[in-house]
Amino acid sequence: MAELMLTAALERAGLDGVVSVDSAGTTGYEAGRPIDPRAARRLAATQLASQQHIAREWVHDWFRERDLILALDIDHYAWLSEAAPDQESLEKIRMLRSFDPAMAGRDLLDQGIEDPWYGGHADFDAVWHQIHAALPGIVDHIRAAVLRGAELQRQIH
Repeated sequence: MAELMLTAALERAGLDGVVSVDSAGTTGYEAGRPIDPRAARRLAATQLASQQHIAREWVHDWFRERDLILALDIDHYAWLSEAAPDQESLEKIRMLRSFDPAMAGRDLLDQGIEDPWYGGHADFDAVWHQIHAALPGIVDHIRAAVLRGAELQRQIH
């Protein structure tokens, strides 16, 4: 859900040609499977198509290749932090909800998004709202990073 919601938010902000968004799990348990039908239903309610989404497992090389790594829950955050090969990679890891003004600065445990898989439709709705609340902050963060990168490029040339 987060990948598709963030992709749409970046498209609305005019950043879709500048950045890309993808997602992966910290284990291969769901790899190769389509999105949960309850998540697909929730996304479809906001006209976000999810039929092409296929789960995949995190690849260690992505620490170098990605500029921002968003963890949805504390277990993912801990796993990514422990797997990070260096300080630069570690600094890329953020809790997704740390970008929600209502959650910023709160304990990492409070910022976690509970996996709705064990629940029902209401749990997927709650997760949608938690992700949605963080999107403006993530978009602003990415926009600022893109502008810094463009400024750096101008200074080099």
